[in-house]
Amino acid sequence: MALTQRLDLRQSQSLVMTPQLQQAIKLLQLSNIELTAYVDKELAENPLLELADEEGGDASVAPEQAVEAEAPLAPTDKVTDDAARSDVADQALDLDQANLWNTEKPADAAEPESGWQLGSWGEPGGQTSQEGHAADWEDIASASESLRDHLLRQVQTEIDDGEARLIASYLVDCLDEAGYLAVSVADVALALGTTTERVAHALEQCQRFDPPGLFARSLRECLALQLAERNRLDPAMATMLDHLDLLAQRNHAVLGRLCGLDRSDIIDMVGEIRALDPKPAERFTRNVAQTVVPDVIVTGDRAGGWAVRLNQETLPRLLVNRDYHAAVRRSARSATDRHYLNDRLASANWLVKALDQRANTILRVATELIRQQGAFLDHGIGGLKPLILRDIAGAIDMHESTISRVTSNKFIATPRGVFELKYFFTTALASTAGDGAHSAETVRHRIKSL
Repeated sequence: MALTQRLDLRQSQSLVMTPQLQQAIKLLQLSNIELTAYVDKELAENPLLELADEEGGDASVAPEQAVEAEAPLAPTDKVTDDAARSDVADQALDLDQANLWNTEKPADAAEPESGWQLGSWGEPGGQTSQEGHAADWEDIASASESLRDHLLRQVQTEIDDGEARLIASYLVDCLDEAGYLAVSVADVALALGTTTERVAHALEQCQRFDPPGLFARSLRECLALQLAERNRLDPAMATMLDHLDLLAQRNHAVLGRLCGLDRSDIIDMVGEIRALDPKPAERFTRNVAQTVVPDVIVTGDRAGGWAVRLNQETLPRLLVNRDYHAAVRRSARSATDRHYLNDRLASANWLVKALDQRANTILRVATELIRQQGAFLDHGIGGLKPLILRDIAGAIDMHESTISRVTSNKFIATPRGVFELKYFFTTALASTAGDGAHSAETVRHRIKSL
């Protein structure tokens, strides 16, 4: 059989993920905080974009189509025809999950907070470390290990007994933000089903961990642990710790009589105490909790149904300043300048349209979600029914991957509280009584009630 060359013409279809389409899909799964950061970046880079004022912007600025911001739900079927009118002709964002690109999120940028600031304990401008030297802010800023990881590693290396390790790990999770033990020894013993003696022994071992002062149950004990680490907890120092109120009042005369020391010795001891760290845990990295701002708000209406609307405070209102574009274009001389202006105009128009489509998609999904889970708003968790992404996708004619993106990092405020949209998707548990399937969340709630 001889090999020959030939030229064939074949037709095929393929989905091309353009950079703009990829970015538009990514906008769907951004939280309101991430979206605000993205819009701020675009405003800084595109001179044709600007934020609309509260009155809707200047008349010379041409906004895109407004979002259908509210969808009332009727009391009969819990939804009116207005809820379905938010459909958008362009369904480019409704793509299969296989078309997802790398959506790696940026690392948490929360900076570690230093614990060297002693507040009222230190003299003005006298921020010092535990060794009494000036705090090295570069070393503190570069520390990224959490307090919990730091202590659990010490639990594994310093404690040999298995039961003591378990108790110590539990105590680590009971520390507050300053490093103090937030529960009593008796409560820990009751929770773990052990004796107070074993808990006290494990606590004594934990109080020798680095940094000293952790696992204290009072300010006095915290300072005493640090002084004991320095071998400075003598009877006179212990007496001073017993009268911290006098120390705060700078009553050196009374402290001198109680400790049996002269004024110069008292001043030296006060300086040692002020150099200690009353909050030893604050030098470690802490994850700062962000306040949850709902993307969708559900309220009751006069007809006895539910009204679903977008939270306007989380929606950036962008406008394209076409007057500015026309003025600059008239003065553009080179082809490069005109190409740049056209590119910025196309980018601005695309972003306004993408934000409008994102808002409409969120509203459609949230409206259908409330329609199907309306019993939850009426009766609480007991009314939550099994629901999967396919149910919502089929009802509003979208792909499951689109529903997944929309419900990621989105929150809804209801009369029963603020919930993540994914909260309403629960697995089904078959009933032996033959009355249909029940939501797993409802079953857990009933078990908890029992």
